[in-house]
Amino acid sequence: MLTLMVVVLLLVLIALGVDIFIALGFTGVLGILLFRGPDALTLAATAFFGQETTFELLALPLFVVMGNILAKSPIGADLYTMATRWLSWLPGGLAIASIGACTVFGAVSGVSVAGVAAIGSMAVPEMLKRGYSSKIAAGSVVTAGALAMLIPPSVPFIIYSAITGESIARLFIGGVVPGLILAFMLSLYVLIRVVISPALAPRWIDSGYTWKERWSSLLKIWHVGILIILVLGSIYAGVATPTEASAIGTVGAFVIASIAYRIVDLKRSLEILLDSMRISVAIMVIIGCAMIFGSFLNMIRIPEMLSNFVIGLNLSPLFLILAIQMLLIIGGMFVDAASLIVITTPILLPLVRALGYDPLWYGIILVINLELAVVTPPVGLNLYTLKSCVPSLSLEEIIKSSLPFLVIEFICLLLFTLYPPLSLWLPNMIK
Repeated sequence: MLTLMVVVLLLVLIALGVDIFIALGFTGVLGILLFRGPDALTLAATAFFGQETTFELLALPLFVVMGNILAKSPIGADLYTMATRWLSWLPGGLAIASIGACTVFGAVSGVSVAGVAAIGSMAVPEMLKRGYSSKIAAGSVVTAGALAMLIPPSVPFIIYSAITGESIARLFIGGVVPGLILAFMLSLYVLIRVVISPALAPRWIDSGYTWKERWSSLLKIWHVGILIILVLGSIYAGVATPTEASAIGTVGAFVIASIAYRIVDLKRSLEILLDSMRISVAIMVIIGCAMIFGSFLNMIRIPEMLSNFVIGLNLSPLFLILAIQMLLIIGGMFVDAASLIVITTPILLPLVRALGYDPLWYGIILVINLELAVVTPPVGLNLYTLKSCVPSLSLEEIIKSSLPFLVIEFICLLLFTLYPPLSLWLPNMIK
């Protein structure tokens, strides 16, 4: 009865629009108080500060700073220019270039809305000017921008690692293959759709770039390649931990913005730090309060009882894991990505383990679900980000344009769900 009351209270608070961290923290503390009495409240403080002071979680604010520095630099424009010069000859080449630029930007950012803002603010108006339909222009950017959540460095992977103890490095490398496959499938969809309906993306007359122009566009993004190698290469080579690599990446991004682009001054530096601090503190407070609520659930053995109950139903593990995916997709329509991780993981992960699935694989699948979440209304942050960058498009147009791309992402989600080795073979090669 106590458990039901606390869970219902949590759902009511979320439905009323109460901030997630308040809902989680309040109901967690209330549950501990009612179940064990005032003396057990020290458990809430221990859970909160124990989670917040982990060395691994330090990577989160540092990667957020790195992403914010790059989002405020012309790197997004340079990546888009490079991609258009190399891919404009393809049917729907500008949309495919946008997907490629978002993919590369994701490898130096980790925040999906940063990719949508950096690439979308330039790519979508350019496509519309060239006669592209909004069905292709907007949809390609809002969905490809979400690849930053999957392609390392990934903020959702850091949050999942902080909650579960899974290796950040293995999660990072586990996101590479799914991220590239998703980018390829989105590009393939654009290519096929434009071949069938050429009016959606007219070929430009002046799209014939010379090889000199193509190679010169690569020279403008050489520092992006170096930054990716410094951050991800140092992790996979065993030279640095993910936390240490996040510090390397932050310094590298600052050097690029200061020397290569000369855009950093005191005022802009303070803006970047303040924006990064708001995002980081919000996420870390949510994680800490989720640990309080998770401690209450573990105290009354909810995850264990749920696992035993579901296993006792003798249903197919595949059916149950697909049901979990649907639950996450529906939840993602109403709860932001970070909150969805911290709310569901302590409850669902023991069940996933009991079903015989690898927690590393589940973390990858969870983040693919989050990609769907940031593009689905009413909470889809990528939709609103693109709307703010391209006011000429209505929110309804952006949502409609994203639907076919969401179908492609859902098909990929099913592929990785039905065949786990596809996402696990690369991290299993890293010892």
